[in-house]
Amino acid sequence: MKPNSGTLVINIMNGGKAEAYEGVYQCTARNERGAAISNNIVIRPSRSPLWTKEKLEPNQVREGDSLVLHCRPPVGLPPPIIFWMDNAFQRLPQSERVSQGLNGDLYFSNVQPEDTREDYICYARFNHTQTIQQKQPISVKVFSMDSLNDTIAANLSDTDIYAKPVTERQPILLTPTGSTSTKVELRGNVLLLECIAAGLPTPVIRWIKEGGELPANRTFFENFKKTLKIVDVSEADSGNYKCIARNILGSAHHVISVTVKAAPYWITAPRNLVLSPGEDGTLICRANGNPKPNISWLANGVPIAIAPEDPSRKVDGDTIIFSHVQERSSAVYQCNASNEYGYLLANAFVNVLAEPPRILTPANKLYQVIADSPALLDCAYFGSPKPEIEWFKGVKGSILSGSEYVFHDNGTLEIPVAQKDSTGTYTCVARNELGKIQNEVQLEVKDPTMIIKQPEYKVIQRYGQVSFECIIKHDSTLLPTVIWLKDNDELPDDERFLVGKDNLTIMNVTDKDDGTYTCIVNTTLDSVSASAVLTVVAAPPTPAIIYARPNPPFDLELTGQLERSVELSWIPGDENNSPITNFVIEYEDGLHEPGVWHYQTEVPGTQTTVQLKLSPYVNYSFRVIAVNEIGRSQPSEPSEQYLTKSANPDENPSNVQGIGSEPDNLVITWESLKGFQSNGPGLQYKVSWRQKDVDDEWTSVIVANVSKYIVSGTPTFVPYEIKVQALNDLGYAPEPSEVIGHSGEDLPMVAPGNVQVHVINSTLAKVHWDPVPLKTVRGHLQGYKVYYWKVQSLSRRSRRHVEKKILTFRGNKTFGMLPGLEPYSSYKLNVRVVNGKGEGPASPDKVFKTPEGVPSSPSFLKITNPTLDSLTLEWGSPTHPNGVLTSYILKFQPINNTHELGPLVEIRIPANESSLILKNLNYSTRYKFYFNAQTSVGSGSQITEEAVTIMDEAGILRPAVGAGKAMASRQVDIATQGWFIGLMCAVALLILILLIVCFIRRNKGGKYPVKEKEDAHADPEIQPMKEDDGTFGEYSDAEDHKPLKKGSRTPSDRTVKKEDSDDSLVDYGEGVNGQFNEDGSFIGQYSGKKEKEPAEGNESSEAPSPVNAMNSFV
Repeated sequence: MKPNSGTLVINIMNGGKAEAYEGVYQCTARNERGAAISNNIVIRPSRSPLWTKEKLEPNQVREGDSLVLHCRPPVGLPPPIIFWMDNAFQRLPQSERVSQGLNGDLYFSNVQPEDTREDYICYARFNHTQTIQQKQPISVKVFSMDSLNDTIAANLSDTDIYAKPVTERQPILLTPTGSTSTKVELRGNVLLLECIAAGLPTPVIRWIKEGGELPANRTFFENFKKTLKIVDVSEADSGNYKCIARNILGSAHHVISVTVKAAPYWITAPRNLVLSPGEDGTLICRANGNPKPNISWLANGVPIAIAPEDPSRKVDGDTIIFSHVQERSSAVYQCNASNEYGYLLANAFVNVLAEPPRILTPANKLYQVIADSPALLDCAYFGSPKPEIEWFKGVKGSILSGSEYVFHDNGTLEIPVAQKDSTGTYTCVARNELGKIQNEVQLEVKDPTMIIKQPEYKVIQRYGQVSFECIIKHDSTLLPTVIWLKDNDELPDDERFLVGKDNLTIMNVTDKDDGTYTCIVNTTLDSVSASAVLTVVAAPPTPAIIYARPNPPFDLELTGQLERSVELSWIPGDENNSPITNFVIEYEDGLHEPGVWHYQTEVPGTQTTVQLKLSPYVNYSFRVIAVNEIGRSQPSEPSEQYLTKSANPDENPSNVQGIGSEPDNLVITWESLKGFQSNGPGLQYKVSWRQKDVDDEWTSVIVANVSKYIVSGTPTFVPYEIKVQALNDLGYAPEPSEVIGHSGEDLPMVAPGNVQVHVINSTLAKVHWDPVPLKTVRGHLQGYKVYYWKVQSLSRRSRRHVEKKILTFRGNKTFGMLPGLEPYSSYKLNVRVVNGKGEGPASPDKVFKTPEGVPSSPSFLKITNPTLDSLTLEWGSPTHPNGVLTSYILKFQPINNTHELGPLVEIRIPANESSLILKNLNYSTRYKFYFNAQTSVGSGSQITEEAVTIMDEAGILRPAVGAGKAMASRQVDIATQGWFIGLMCAVALLILILLIVCFIRRNKGGKYPVKEKEDAHADPEIQPMKEDDGTFGEYSDAEDHKPLKKGSRTPSDRTVKKEDSDDSLVDYGEGVNGQFNEDGSFIGQYSGKKEKEPAEGNESSEAPSPVNAMNSFV
């Protein structure tokens, strides 16, 4: 034995025989508390005996008869693996006609002349001893009927009977014999049933289960369906299995009655028991099997019947009952469950202890969590009797209780939703009747990390610069790290990408920068992310110099015609001032695709002849296209036709694939050869397949000129080796390469387990799940789908139409983020695995709740009933409260005549109010109001409104009489009104423009003598030339006051062409639909913005150009 160990080492490397150590071993471990024993360990030496000498007679068989070559390997330990080979150590080919049975014999359903050989050799491989034993070669000679009749004719008279010709025979079973047989198999093992039949033609085997179905997903067929294999059998697999051998002449069948027995297996294994003195307890040992196992008990390795008596112990079948135990009752008990097929042995330690409590969690352990997430505080303990656990917060706090805490059996305290005020010291107290102990742990609740300014969608021109912002807010005690990703991968290693503290800048943008950019912020406790898409567009093209395309080539001529080549020559057309860069040669196949032109090759523009490679069995015509920098010429006229001779195909179909459309088939597809690729008439395809990693022969069929073949009866989602070879009337194409395909997928069998939801904030949650075993996917794993839907709002308690949302996570991911959740709501979700066939079953629905968030703005704010010193405010509650409203916040401030804001007043209003009367206001004063709602999380977005208190009561009490007075009192103040000041500025600007125009027109008036000189000419189209610069003089008459620009000529239709440099307000932004305020700024520019923030000043758009304004006015 090894020192300080219970391991027994048997070493026969230095001498000794293994047979000397053959036997049954058992280990016993003992101390003062009891004795435990191990299972029996059987040691047997491996054996690989030789074949016994025997004289083997040659087998002489008529063609078409059945034959069995017996192997009869020596009995070894463990049993050998049998296979048949020839003298060259090559495996003998097997098929539906010739195959090896489970006993190692080689069965021929019918022999053929090619079965004649003298080296049928059976080999037995003993893996444990790494030896191979060989049987003497067996000789087989098959007599064909023709040769047999020739022999008879040479030796017998004419009156003798000749051998009968080969006749077809209906099936008979070679193994098993008879019409019925029995088979016993143990639960959990692999059941193998075999039927091998003789007959001509070779019979086909089919299996059925009488009165039931073959178990799905556990049934496999081997050895060309002669062997039925059922894995992991259970008692439910017992029954009658029928094999049916059939050919065109009839059928034979055999019924195998299968009985599944079971060695003992646990239902409830005994478990260790810790008791304190005076307590009661039970040990339970329950097992099942077929036949039902016997239960026996041992105490410290001794049968309990002869073990020392213990008054506190009572045996009741599979249960031991302990009453009022004492410390001397400690012992190790063994339960033995056995039947004729095996046994189970389990040790259970009954430990009677009297121990005061101990806390195993380290003292003052620090726990850190993010606000609104769960906090788990450990208190691992030990003691006997089992201690009671209590939790306190603070030094003198009261015991914790209530729904806001969860107390686990292992002592852990869970705070499902930790808040900032949950921070502090927590004390765990463990006590039993022998003592008490306590331990303190610390909890710190941190603020969540948030991205307060997320990156936004950007469209940028090529070679420009773009920047994405990612501004974050985080707990001051946490150190965040910011990572940028492009398309969920690392940023390219390129100096154009500049990562700043809170932004990402890309210089000199190119097309490859197009994609999705993600900002990920990580701390030691949480992680958030945000993404934006960058779209790169082309810069506005610069005008190009226009040249003409070349003229088409002509005079095409074919010379030097051979089977696989021809020479083509031509004369180029006019290049039209742009050199010809290259010639493109195209061909037409008048035999297969008349009227369709295909690209053949291209040559430099200096070359006018080319040697063309040709394919067999194509009726060629050629044409040539000239290309220069401007474009392509029209095609030339076609050349004369040239028909090439037929030949074998040079290539095989491309894009060969094997994808099942149903769980039991394999659809083999390929891209058919084009007409000219066939190289001759009679194009067909040889489709071959075999199951991968299985010692099967290729199965082949020849199909017409199609692009698909369906193989039926395949197992679900197994790999196949596939090849497709082209052939025509002249022969086959070269041997094709093999591709790997899969038979059809089926829906996944199981749902993801252990689905957990972690709520990150009020609108985002993270879901985790365990991946399903790949073997249950039954197809290509495409990913997981998360179905989630809102059940109800926790603030309104009203259900609505359930709209399920779906998120798909590709690949073998085990987590995902759920964005866009509504705050303060209850949700459900489930997860499903997805393969190419579809979705698997859903996991059980998981319920989770989102915390409160800030509310939306109040639905409306109306200001009514203005008086001298009061206004009435009415409002509607937020459409989305996102929690429990705690109050409304009203802020307001006066606005004077110069639009300056006065002091800001704030009022907090209870959440159940919907109106308010503001009093003690200034008369005839405009006020601006800012109104928003609050929850416990914070304030929501605000709504703004303006209102004016009236100047006096006359306008309200006596509208008919006091209207004039009210108007008069307002006219006194008109000079200080903003609209009046704006109007006066507009009038002044208009007068200034008129003066500028008049000044310009007066300067142009000096050119009127030119007009008088022109009137003297008879032709009104002729206009005078200025002597100094040769330009036309400008003038204006009474009919047309539009000045002409220098260098322009008036067309004959008396219209003036608008120059590209003319400025007009239509050319800017909104065009003719643009509108102006009284101060000249665009109204449309701010049409989407109702109010400015209180802190903002008066903004104005860029002033229009005076030249533009003048031209528009004139």
